[in-house]
Amino acid sequence: MTDVQHVHDPIARAVIESAADAIVAVDQKHRVTVWNPAAERMFGWSAAEMVGRVPPIVPDELKAEHNAVQERLLTRRAGEGESGQISIATRRFHRDGRLIDVRIDTSLLKDPAGTPLGWVGVYHPAEDDEIVQHHMTERARLVRRLNDIVADLNAELDLAVVLDRITTALIELTGADAGGFVRIEGERLRLVSTSGLPEHLRGRTAELRPSLVGELLRSGKTVKLATGEQRLGDLIWSELPGLHTVALGLSYLQNRPYGALYALFSGRKIGHTELELLELLAGHAGVAVGNAVAYAEVVRQRAHERAVIDSSADGIAVLDHDLVVRQWNPAAHTLTGIPPEDAIGRPLPFAMPALGEMLTFPLESGVWLNVLAAEIEETGELVVDFRDVTEAKALEEAKDLFLATTSHELRTPITVVQGFASTLVNRWDELADLDRRAAVATIAERAQSLGRLVEHLLLGSRAGADELTVTIEPFDLARVLEGVVAGFRSLSPLHQVELEIEPELPRCRGDAMATDIVLGQLLENAFKYSPDGGTVRVHAKSGAAGIAVTVEDEGIGIRPGDHERIFERFVQGEAGDRRRFGGIGLGLYIVKRLTEAQGGAISAHPGKAGRPGTRMRLVLPAE
Repeated sequence: MTDVQHVHDPIARAVIESAADAIVAVDQKHRVTVWNPAAERMFGWSAAEMVGRVPPIVPDELKAEHNAVQERLLTRRAGEGESGQISIATRRFHRDGRLIDVRIDTSLLKDPAGTPLGWVGVYHPAEDDEIVQHHMTERARLVRRLNDIVADLNAELDLAVVLDRITTALIELTGADAGGFVRIEGERLRLVSTSGLPEHLRGRTAELRPSLVGELLRSGKTVKLATGEQRLGDLIWSELPGLHTVALGLSYLQNRPYGALYALFSGRKIGHTELELLELLAGHAGVAVGNAVAYAEVVRQRAHERAVIDSSADGIAVLDHDLVVRQWNPAAHTLTGIPPEDAIGRPLPFAMPALGEMLTFPLESGVWLNVLAAEIEETGELVVDFRDVTEAKALEEAKDLFLATTSHELRTPITVVQGFASTLVNRWDELADLDRRAAVATIAERAQSLGRLVEHLLLGSRAGADELTVTIEPFDLARVLEGVVAGFRSLSPLHQVELEIEPELPRCRGDAMATDIVLGQLLENAFKYSPDGGTVRVHAKSGAAGIAVTVEDEGIGIRPGDHERIFERFVQGEAGDRRRFGGIGLGLYIVKRLTEAQGGAISAHPGKAGRPGTRMRLVLPAE
């Protein structure tokens, strides 16, 4: 559907609808108001999709040309002998991403009072148009010349020379009679470069707000034309006899307006091509100026930086383009033990992180380093900063261990509560009242135990992350075993848990809560590493060494040689089957620490009598 609702004349509307050429009208904010059927066919977007939007048909490299045409139409004066439209050969995007050659006749839309409303463009296919080919050839020539000029500008690092070359290039590209570059300094402008104007004007200042630059900044555009009907006494331009047109484009430095490039015309008239070149050159000027400003700043700061580098507590190395060390401060010598004479002129003696990333690693001396690399864009050098984080690394590891320990210690009571709660929810009607009461009583007991555990962990954290606080006192190990086993029996339909406790089992001497955690972790591992199910056998009996509890599963077992290693921190068995079970290898490490804190011992063995699986043996002191 074509949107021409603002066209009230039925005949005009019909003409637009039936036109063979694409007709696109936009308002002053560049939003589509008319998009006829021919435009739908040419560009692939429907009117419903485009009306009210800025059409995405102008390639980035042609936006300056597009802006120049619109600005030129806004500033044309009646009686200049020029027609009311500008015709250019160019390219536009189709919806499928390809570029199509077109010729565009662009006119300014005005209301009856002459107030601009926007622009209308009539698009003609121009694949074989000789004018198009000529335009493209000329454009390619100008772009090549502009690229040469930009390369020349970027090769120069003296700011004053860069600014003078910019104004000289402006005259060459646009054919202007004179030019200048003004710098924005707060609320004022300063003329810092001229070409074709008296030298005494260099350095003159003017207020920013009432100037043409101020008007351009407030408009949100990057290029502006001012003709004889507008104020031309801005800053310096009255010094050029016969001045009739001023064109200016903004230059940005680090995304902030830095200055403006002026082109002054007293003889020839300016066209949209010249305006486009001005806009492009002004944009590139910002890059060249930025390079020169940055280089000047680097030169000015070199002595200061050297003093800072030498006095820094961080190790600092400066590397050249070939990643060879050129500076090596005293702190680098202290941290690495490598003197400057052995470091300078050679590659960095340790691994270097990617730019913007931090790398932490130990040296052979045992010192841990944090290493960060950054590039000095103006010189291409790399600065590598490294500091001693050995103490921080030890503190971080202790903190990680405490957090991991906390999570493991909390898991068992939560698992039991979750298991009984799930049983009540799913089997309430099947359970006898006595069983329901027993389940609720277990949940209450475990919740109380969980509260004590949290308090226990908080007290333990005050004692230090490397110490697990336990309370040594007599307790009923049989009751702890029955509670843990009861909690796990409801967790998995694939597993059966058999509990065998020696009659008249003596009381144990240790920490009931810590033992509860240890047994819960052993049962959890038995379930985890027997994924196909089976029987988990739990036995408890007394002996000369104390009370021994074994937990035996029918799972995948432990690889020979790993029965001791599995109790180390962050270690799991390396057999291929075990790798699929996740975890970070802290559970059995915590089990061992809690067991030894009670004066007990823990060990891992193959399944009994040649059976598959693992047998864990826990020995605790008897009362």
